[in-house]
Amino acid sequence: MRTGAFLLAAQFPGQGHAEALDRAVSAAVAAEHAGLDSVWLAEHHFVPYGVCPSATTLAALLLGRTRRIRVGTAVSVLPTQHPVALGEQAALLHLTSGGRFTLGVGRGGPWVDLDVFGAGAEAYESGFTESLDLLLRWLRSARVGASGPRYNFPEVAVVPRATEQPLPFPSLGGARGPEYAGLRPRSGGDGPPVTVACTSLGTVRLAAERGLPMLLGMHSGDDDKAAMVAAYRRAAREAGRTPEQIERIEAEHMAAGVAQIEDTGAEARRVLLKSMPGWLHYGLSAHRTVDGRERRMRDPHEYTELLCDLHAVGTPRFCADRLAATAERTGVRRFALLVEGSGDRELTLRNVERLGSEVLPLLA
Repeated sequence: MRTGAFLLAAQFPGQGHAEALDRAVSAAVAAEHAGLDSVWLAEHHFVPYGVCPSATTLAALLLGRTRRIRVGTAVSVLPTQHPVALGEQAALLHLTSGGRFTLGVGRGGPWVDLDVFGAGAEAYESGFTESLDLLLRWLRSARVGASGPRYNFPEVAVVPRATEQPLPFPSLGGARGPEYAGLRPRSGGDGPPVTVACTSLGTVRLAAERGLPMLLGMHSGDDDKAAMVAAYRRAAREAGRTPEQIERIEAEHMAAGVAQIEDTGAEARRVLLKSMPGWLHYGLSAHRTVDGRERRMRDPHEYTELLCDLHAVGTPRFCADRLAATAERTGVRRFALLVEGSGDRELTLRNVERLGSEVLPLLA
């Protein structure tokens, strides 16, 4: 099992943007010290639910401040970005980090972002497949052109090329160690791993047909996750993938969740129920739809209760058992856990430290 931290740079009521971003950056650095496998960064626009507008930019900062931990986006919202621009950023991070970057992409929502960035509702409703396929071609090719309904341009060279093998990451201080002697960039790499956020069976099929692992949302219970994995397996078989190929891909499926580690289950729930409903109401109610369509928002207190019921919220032993049970029931063995649910910087850092020192050893 591989366990990472999921960071939104959430702005809780009464906090500033810089405070939210500082907490996220500090938590990511702490995650490396705590021995976590990875850090996953969300991006949002115009809402305090999360104040990071570019997951790749924040990933670049964190890749420079760490040396071991993997850093991924969960997710970069594809309909509001040009796939080539995102592919260039992903290749840059892949090659300069020693291969520690993972690109997670998703469809996002029907938000006003689509108007602001000139994409329009059709980019969300029908353009995701074209964008994803163009992005994948950019990450796997030497030259790329496009002739689709949304993107149409002549063939150009891919620079930098993600398929080159990343050189080893520099030692502390930037000095080049002996491992660089005689090394030359070579082709033949696979580029950065790509994962797709899946909240519908249509997206599950899309990911399966392209051989990409899924990122499953924190609102889903184990039964829902198991059903998505089963649907993925069926779609992958129909796409002609072998059992061995499917097994390799499924090892990379990841589930988002929540982790709050305290000495008692009651205290862990108290911490989250004190802070999360206010943040959820403050953050989610700020969303505006692209065309004024009606939207329904979950009750923030009920949603927090649901997350406490579904995820690793409690004592270290309970949290470890909860993660192990989810892995057993669903087959998903990678986790990205929201660790900043308290909204407090010091409590978040303590939560990360306890996740590493008290929960991970129980999962070994």
